[in-house]
Amino acid sequence: MLRELKQMENFTIGATDGDIGSVKDFYFDDDEWVIRYLVVETGDWLSSRKVLVFTHAIQQLDWGRKILPTSVSLDQIRNGPDIDTKKPVSRQHEIRYLEYYGYPYYWDGLDMFPGSMMPDMYLPMAIRSEEERAAMKKMRASQEKKVKAEHRDDDPHLRSCAAVAGYHIHAIDGEIGHVHGYLIDEKTWAIRYIIVNTSNWWLGHKVVIAPEWFQDIDWAQKRVSVDLLRHSVEHSPSYSETIQFDRQHEAALYAHYKRVDYWPVEGVVEQAASHP
Repeated sequence: MLRELKQMENFTIGATDGDIGSVKDFYFDDDEWVIRYLVVETGDWLSSRKVLVFTHAIQQLDWGRKILPTSVSLDQIRNGPDIDTKKPVSRQHEIRYLEYYGYPYYWDGLDMFPGSMMPDMYLPMAIRSEEERAAMKKMRASQEKKVKAEHRDDDPHLRSCAAVAGYHIHAIDGEIGHVHGYLIDEKTWAIRYIIVNTSNWWLGHKVVIAPEWFQDIDWAQKRVSVDLLRHSVEHSPSYSETIQFDRQHEAALYAHYKRVDYWPVEGVVEQAASHP
């Protein structure tokens, strides 16, 4: 199911033994357009420090109670690597963070989406059996040095969703609006669509555009160029927060732009995962 990302703002993040804090922002991977981390304000129990929570640690979302339960403990959060969320998160910071919790590197090609591997792959090392921990450490030791060397100077590709909100969106023949929000797949944390507010050009309308239709992003100029014409955008299906944006709406959108939809591929991946 697709959800507006802003619906999760201020959701409570739960640890295995209490509440960590509330969601304030999200970091997404601008190469794959997947939410990788939640920025969580911890509150008084940790001096209102802001910490990162890896999306793989999040378990079943409780939309009714507005809680995102995780597989980590308060002590793990308290003793975890200190990352300044006001500054860019480097690859080295990520390596230190993921190693602390015992998570695989998501950029090594083994996994792109949280839902694409078995859930127990992401259990923290602290709650694994002694045999499992030993096997995991042995496996990682043989790869760790190579991976670190290959990715030490990588562009981390992490962007703040809050910071990107407001970026100008330009079609082939002119500006069409600005980034208003994001529609994500709650199962994989993939950003499926950018919600575009066109009010400066097309009063009172919002539309959605898939990241795969982007031509270029100028991060310095806060500008996104899309491979679409203004006329086509103007006549595309409009978006409303009051209506659930389901597969039928997606099909109409892709048909309008004459684009190949992504869900047949999604189905193949799910089928392969269910037949190892």
